[in-house]
Amino acid sequence: MAERVELLEAALDSRPDGIALFGKDDAVVFWNRAAEAITGYAAAEVLAQTIPDPLAPLLENTALQEALPQGPQPRRGMLVRAKHKFGHCFDAIARRVLLRDALGERIGTAVVFHPAASLEALPHGEMPEGERLEENQADFEERLQEEFEDSEQGGAPFGVLWINVDQAHELHRTHGVAACYAMLTKVRYALAQGMRPVDEIGRWGADEFLIVAHERSDEMLAAHGQSLAGLARTADFRWWGDRVSLTVSIGVAQFRNGSGETLAQLLERARQAMQTSAAMGGNRVTASAPIVSAQGALTQDENGCGEPNESRAAAGGE
Repeated sequence: MAERVELLEAALDSRPDGIALFGKDDAVVFWNRAAEAITGYAAAEVLAQTIPDPLAPLLENTALQEALPQGPQPRRGMLVRAKHKFGHCFDAIARRVLLRDALGERIGTAVVFHPAASLEALPHGEMPEGERLEENQADFEERLQEEFEDSEQGGAPFGVLWINVDQAHELHRTHGVAACYAMLTKVRYALAQGMRPVDEIGRWGADEFLIVAHERSDEMLAAHGQSLAGLARTADFRWWGDRVSLTVSIGVAQFRNGSGETLAQLLERARQAMQTSAAMGGNRVTASAPIVSAQGALTQDENGCGEPNESRAAAGGE
């Protein structure tokens, strides 16, 4: 039994999320290394005690789940603000799960949390002032992080497709917000027809979508992008009798395990590949050159901004 407990603690300690386990009396019974790093409180300072007052929002204000999530759905969390041991405040995405025994009796609580700043650091598409993405954007970003971390640890292959709707800006200017929103809805529906069951899609900017895919190679990811571009072209969008022909500019980037590349760098590669497609007239898929090692993974310009050292563009076809 002691060996099993040690194995469980080692597994929880290896997680990048902060994990705290509480008994029936809400006293801390486990506090992993990530929790120490995020909050500043060492395990020895909190074990067998109630959570320190500055950290109370992590336990009291989090999204409560009656059971562990089932299947591939995103694990929802809530944005909370707590105070670090050294006095500064920090935002975290946290979720709380009631732990029950075989008879359904509550035996404790688990809280899982990570800094919200890790989500905000990811590159996004631009949004007009005053506009917001869907309410479940935090869920999509959290799932994106989890899928990437799983691939880093030897899980399923991981790649992203950054998709910009070529006609969105002009339609917004000539027909207004309602027309643009209706067009984006039509494009999203068209893209969904070609997505794999394990793909996930989310809004990533005013005119942009991001798709998480699990193709096994750069070539297969690019081919997937070509298929989606073709589906977007077949979308029949009409507004007050006017038919608008739709095309998309797509940038794809595949993660290579062991490359040392971060999720933010991967997304930046996909964005720059998408911008290459758009600059070449749209209706194209551009595959970013793969990262092969942590050294020289991105060439840096004078401002420290990463740029792919090579891209491959292919016309979408008429």
